[in-house]
Amino acid sequence: MSWGVDNLPYGVFSRGGEAPRVGVRYGDSVLDLAAALHDEVFAAPSLNPFMARGRAAWSDTRRLVQTKLTEDLSVTEQHLVPLDQVRLHLPFEVADYVDFYCSLDHASNVGKIFRPNSEPLPANWLHLPIGYHGRAGTVVVSGTPVRRPQGQLRAGEFGPCQKLDIEAELGFVVGVPSRHGFPAGPLEEHVFGVTLLNDWSARDIQAWEYVPLGPFLGKSFATSISPWVTPLEALPRIPGRAQDPEPLDYLRRHGDWGLDIQVEVWLNGELVSRPPYSSMYWTPDQMLAHMTVNGASLRTGDLFASGTISGPEREQRGSLIELTWNGTDPIKLADGQTRAFLQDGDTVTLRATAAGLTLGEVSGTVV
Repeated sequence: MSWGVDNLPYGVFSRGGEAPRVGVRYGDSVLDLAAALHDEVFAAPSLNPFMARGRAAWSDTRRLVQTKLTEDLSVTEQHLVPLDQVRLHLPFEVADYVDFYCSLDHASNVGKIFRPNSEPLPANWLHLPIGYHGRAGTVVVSGTPVRRPQGQLRAGEFGPCQKLDIEAELGFVVGVPSRHGFPAGPLEEHVFGVTLLNDWSARDIQAWEYVPLGPFLGKSFATSISPWVTPLEALPRIPGRAQDPEPLDYLRRHGDWGLDIQVEVWLNGELVSRPPYSSMYWTPDQMLAHMTVNGASLRTGDLFASGTISGPEREQRGSLIELTWNGTDPIKLADGQTRAFLQDGDTVTLRATAAGLTLGEVSGTVV
């Protein structure tokens, strides 16, 4: 997997007692951008000030960094900090967080599990990308322990979650705001890049509370993201999945915004699933269009996520509720253990690649 000049994801790092600042990943090092480019915007403890500069600045900076790493490396080397000497932080200040439900395979599986005698998909699913507003304050960086949540499990019963799950997702990070009262413009004018995301889910709490208003406490306790944000410009694009019926005009695609990204789900060091992002039904430009069509505005640092990435095969499912069919068919691990849902001490790691580029990983341990 490549961490070369075709990749260059952004993150926030610190070393020793130094203040956090912005860098890009190159090989097994972080390039200190404030020092290498002599630009104080990168001395900030988050990506937000740089992301707010907009698309032209993103492209110009990317080309400048690529030039310095290929033509001026002898000068730039002094600003490369080995990864084993740094601490990685949450890469941006999260303004708002929206989570979508854009995988046809995931939505169909969940519908079959919970509504076995009905149509798997809700009546609106093929007409719009369904989503909900999450809690920005509990978005945490990879490596942050995830405390098992507690709550109401059913009528009269309160206690710790017994069906703790994960959702392998891709998060889209907004750099440029939009005007309140007006739909957002094209995706590439607003979205800076992508980050791997794990939407931890308390399935028993969720099942009891989600009717009629949807996800709440079963989702809001933790959402983990990678410390690296890969620029949108670096990602290979492909045509999106065929859609039937044809979406309304505001959801019509303009250009190819399918993404050829392969995700891996690792449980306690063992690979258990390979969800393909290319199988997603709704594309990120459609998510953005729907999220703002009513006039809701974007802010720098907004995060919107794809929802669980799942493919048509069992080994492509991006959540345990699908992989184990709500616990009725547990995963068998190499050491002889089985898992229906997560136990205390379990570590889940998501990794992803795109045409030879690595998007890094996001990891969390249940405590």
